[in-house]
Amino acid sequence: MLAAQSRLGRLVSPTLRRHLLLALGAAVLLVLLSAQIGAYDDYNLTAVAIFVVAAAGLNLLTGLNGQLSLGHGALMAIGAYTASLFLKDYQLPVVVVLLASVLSTGLIGIVFGYAAARLRGPYLAGATLTLAVALPQVATRYKDIFGGESGLSVPPTQPPAWLGADFPPERWLAWIALAAAVVTIVLLANLLRSSTGRDFKAVRDNEAAAALAGINVARTHVLAFVISAACAGLAGALFAYWSGVTAPAGFGLGLSLQLVTAIVIGGLGSLAGAVWGSLVLVVVPALTGGMASTLNLPSAIANNLPLAIYGGILVIAMLVAPHGIQGALVRIFAIGRARWGHTPAAGQKGVVDWDDPAPDT
Repeated sequence: MLAAQSRLGRLVSPTLRRHLLLALGAAVLLVLLSAQIGAYDDYNLTAVAIFVVAAAGLNLLTGLNGQLSLGHGALMAIGAYTASLFLKDYQLPVVVVLLASVLSTGLIGIVFGYAAARLRGPYLAGATLTLAVALPQVATRYKDIFGGESGLSVPPTQPPAWLGADFPPERWLAWIALAAAVVTIVLLANLLRSSTGRDFKAVRDNEAAAALAGINVARTHVLAFVISAACAGLAGALFAYWSGVTAPAGFGLGLSLQLVTAIVIGGLGSLAGAVWGSLVLVVVPALTGGMASTLNLPSAIANNLPLAIYGGILVIAMLVAPHGIQGALVRIFAIGRARWGHTPAAGQKGVVDWDDPAPDT
C-alpha cells in the first residue's frame, strides 16, 4: 500500500496538486455564489464560463503559440451543431454530448491545423477569417440537416432528481459550465508546464531556433490548433445549451472578434487573462444595457451605447495596460512587493507568471 501511494505521489506532481486544490476551492466558491443569485445572474455566470473555455483555448493558440485565429466562432459552431444533432433524436447525457462535440471539433481542427502550419501572420489570419465567414453558411445551404436560418432547437438540461424538483435549471447549467471551465483551465495550465507547453513557447519565440533545438515546428502548430479547436467545440456545445437554439446568426464573425478582444483585454499568453477578458465580455454589455434603459435614451443611441462603451474600454485597456488586465495586476503586485521590501523574482517584467512559470525540476 505504501509503495502504491509513493508511485501515485510521483505521478501527481506538486504543481498538479496545487492546481487541483485551487480548482476545487474555486469550484466551491462559484457553486456557493450561484446558490445566492437569481436566474438572470446564473444565465450571465454561464456565459462567462463558456467564454472562459473558448478564450483559454484561443489564448493557448495565439498568446502561447503565436498563431492568430479569427475563426474560433466557426469552431464553436461546429461544437454547437454537433451537440444539436446528437440531441435532435436522442436524449443523451450532457457529458456524452460535450465529449462528442470536443471530439468532432478536434478532428476538424486537425484538418485546419495542417493548413495553418503552412501559413503565417496575415495569411493565417485571412484563412481563419474565411473560415469564420464561410462555415456558418453551410447551415443555410443544407437546411434539411442543420435547420437553415431558423437553426436547431436544443432541449434544456434537466437537473438530476437528487437536487430536488424545485432546483432551477439555470443554476444546474451554470454548474455544468463552471465545471467545464475549471477542468479546462486546470488541464491547460498543466499542459503549459509540460514539455509540450515549452515547445509551444519556443516555437512562438523563434521558429528557427526551435527547429534547430529538435522541435517539430509544424507538428507543434497542428497540436496547438487541435487543442484550441477542442476547447472551442466544448464552448460551442455549452453555448447551444445556454441559448436553446443553434443557428448561423449566433456564430458570425462578431463572435470570433469578441474572443480575440477578450484575450487582448485580459492578457495574451495568460490563462488568467482569459478569465478577466470573459468577465469583461459578459459583464460590460449587461451593465451598459441597463444603463441605456435607465437613462431613457433614444433607441438609436441605446442600441449602440454598449458597443461604444465596449470599444472605449478596449482602447483604454490597450493604452493603460498593454499587457492586459492580468499583466497590470502582476505589475501592481510586483511594485507592492518592492515597496514593502520584497525583491521581485528574477526575470519578472509585469506579465502573467503564475500560470506560465518555469517547469518543475
